[in-house]
Amino acid sequence: MARKTERAPLVLTEEQRQELLIQAGSRTAAKRKVERAGILLRYAEGTPISQIGNLLGVSRPTIYKCIDKALAAGITVGLSDAYHRPKAPEISDDAKSWVVSIACTKPKDHGLAAELWSLSQLAKFIGAAAENAGFPRLAQAHKTTVWRILDEHEIKPHRIRYYLERRDPDFDAKMREVLMVYQEVSLQNAMSTKTVGGSSASGRSVITVSVDEKPGIQAIATVAPDLPPVAGHHAETGRDYEYVRHGTLSILAALDLHDGHLFAEVEERHRSCEFIQLLKRLDGHYPIDATIRVILDNHSSHISKETMAYLATRPGRFEYVHTPKHGSWLNLIEIAFSKMARSFLRHIRVTSKKELKERILKGIAEFNEQPVVYKWKQFDLDLV
Repeated sequence: MARKTERAPLVLTEEQRQELLIQAGSRTAAKRKVERAGILLRYAEGTPISQIGNLLGVSRPTIYKCIDKALAAGITVGLSDAYHRPKAPEISDDAKSWVVSIACTKPKDHGLAAELWSLSQLAKFIGAAAENAGFPRLAQAHKTTVWRILDEHEIKPHRIRYYLERRDPDFDAKMREVLMVYQEVSLQNAMSTKTVGGSSASGRSVITVSVDEKPGIQAIATVAPDLPPVAGHHAETGRDYEYVRHGTLSILAALDLHDGHLFAEVEERHRSCEFIQLLKRLDGHYPIDATIRVILDNHSSHISKETMAYLATRPGRFEYVHTPKHGSWLNLIEIAFSKMARSFLRHIRVTSKKELKERILKGIAEFNEQPVVYKWKQFDLDLV
């Protein structure tokens, strides 16, 4: 039976009318909101209820409900759905907190093999442990329910975000010392260029070299010959996916920061004895009255008893400047190692470790034919 109750007219401002026009003509809004906007527009224009129902294909109760909401609380409420919860939540806040606490642990902490939770594994574990934990409702919880709880608390236990722990309490002081050395070397090189036209280190009382190791260079051999590029057929070198490993070698290198000369030893290991061999090579190369200032990290071979015993036989000859822990980027020789990786070490294939050593030494000799003086280009005045 039609409702005969008279209702007040709906008066719209021009702004409200434009809003309803936009909503009624939207192709992306929800259908129910489009219908409500059409109802309110036509009712405000004085269109009879029966005609509105015929035009929009909606029932009279739906039309009356929309009009009553708009008259009672405004246009915005008339367009919106009334929020209601059909029943009280079955999963309590305590149960959600328990799920979050489990997600913040690791599976291995509960006797499982995995390092991180997957959503399925977490839901399975929660379902098995929920009864004993006092949350029986979670015993049948699907992984979608677990995901919603985690999403509500912004927890993603399946993901890892890496960070770098600053383990050196003297990081800033050591960095400042290294940068001061680089600034001194830069001034020293500039003075040498002005006074003697870029002479060698023979006139310097302090010679600075950057020292480090590049371990784990693989001697990899192909199992079939490489196919050279062929014009009109394939532009790249063809290479079989299979390969043979022959072991690894390490490069122990020292970079002269004044003239760019690179000293290198290629060995199977980088122990104290190999490092001492590099120091002896530096000792024999530079003038006997010069101090060799070495920028290096705290690798065990650099500060071992054997190395310290050798340095004791050459008092005043070597001076250490240590980079801070996790501060390898402060050592300029890393640029030379990067250049090696991008040039002659890139895609290298050899038949043995002997050939790899020969190729590395040949590549370094090519570097020394046209040495590059690496510079630290920017100095933070607050640090130095």
